[in-house]
Amino acid sequence: MAVVSSRVTADDSSIMGSEELHQSTLVEQLLDLAVRSGAEAAEVFQSRSLSRPVFFEANRLKQLESAQAEGMALRLWQDGRPGLAVAYGPVDPQLLVDRALALSKLNDPETIELTSGARIEYPDLGEFVAVEQLVEWGKEAIALVRDAYPDVICEAEWECEAETTRLINTAGLDCGYTDTTLGCSLSAEWIRGDDFLSVYDGQTQRGTLDPAALVEQVLLRLDWSQHNTPSLSGKIPILFTSKAADMLWGTVQAALSGKQVIEGASPWSDRLNELVTSEELTLLQHPNAGPFSCPFDDEGTPTRPITFIESGVLKLFYADRTTGRALGSGTTGNGFRPGLGSYPTPGLFNLLVEPGARSRSTNKTLDQLIASLDNGLIVDQMLGGGAGISGEFSINVDLGYRVKNGQILGRVKDTMVSGNVYTALKQLIELGGDADWNGSCYTPSIIVGGLSVTGRS
Repeated sequence: MAVVSSRVTADDSSIMGSEELHQSTLVEQLLDLAVRSGAEAAEVFQSRSLSRPVFFEANRLKQLESAQAEGMALRLWQDGRPGLAVAYGPVDPQLLVDRALALSKLNDPETIELTSGARIEYPDLGEFVAVEQLVEWGKEAIALVRDAYPDVICEAEWECEAETTRLINTAGLDCGYTDTTLGCSLSAEWIRGDDFLSVYDGQTQRGTLDPAALVEQVLLRLDWSQHNTPSLSGKIPILFTSKAADMLWGTVQAALSGKQVIEGASPWSDRLNELVTSEELTLLQHPNAGPFSCPFDDEGTPTRPITFIESGVLKLFYADRTTGRALGSGTTGNGFRPGLGSYPTPGLFNLLVEPGARSRSTNKTLDQLIASLDNGLIVDQMLGGGAGISGEFSINVDLGYRVKNGQILGRVKDTMVSGNVYTALKQLIELGGDADWNGSCYTPSIIVGGLSVTGRS
């Protein structure tokens, strides 16, 4: 069902008189107005953020910024018909209610999906870090890189962002928390005649960042790139570093979505309790793990630990309230809004990739994984999109390395890797013990078979 929604901005002349309304009372006023105006149920989703990024260009501090944003979404139902209106900045509550009610008349009736509950104040997550500290970290990282490679040109971004979320509805639920996260990225560009090389890496954490660890990863790639070496062709083992492995997990996340199951798009729709990947693979979600944890989803459902694939066997699909009702599984606490103006939809906030029993016993480092390859290719950075839910992909290797007899020979250029994600995960050779966060996915490096390499010698 296509749901019509609308956005109200602070530039609207009709809302200028209400800027003095306090945010904490505005959401309650909106609910009261919605009910008194004829809505049978309503919810308000409120988001406020403060971001302070620090930018470095050409090895030097470029600029400091501070960005604030606030907005709220009112979703209501009248005669079972949903209406969604969004406001950014100060807003007249009656205007927002009237807009949502008007839009509800354009939509078809649906089951009202509200999470019942009480007022819950969840503990805040993370710690604020001063801009001065971000600047210091950035200067330190760039200095360490250029001490080793004086000819490279570095760019970097360091950021502290605090986001406050509150959800309140007419079913009694009122929950909220503030999440403060730190993030950084560092790139090193190396020009050698007509040969251009760009290496990048990043971190997302709460509380502190580790410039030395970030630099270590960048320097390692620069060391491996000292020499170029002829590429190779054929079907050979591929080692995706933890940074590159996310390409595989993006497809898996799509296949595990309950919405994709209902639409008949997931190849695993009828594979519950069957072996869908190598037995060496376990995939789970843990609400309290890492910097992407959250206590509840955008529908107010508390998040919980979930194992989706256990030793290769498909156990569960993730779902929001609407999708879970259609599947018969109920919500898994995975209803998230792509934006304020969108309905909640199934989404993963925190995916952990764990090795199977054999790999756990070995727990190999990246160096040990490389040493295990007789003839293979390391993929660290890619050009082009991922595989999508079909699993089919063909990517250009932006940064990759030839391995022979467990040794890195050098960087390869003009190389393409193609194949199918599902096939590759059935031919999983080994998962490393070097897991790291790549976006909201905690993944180790992975060696897979079944992929084709095409390279220019």
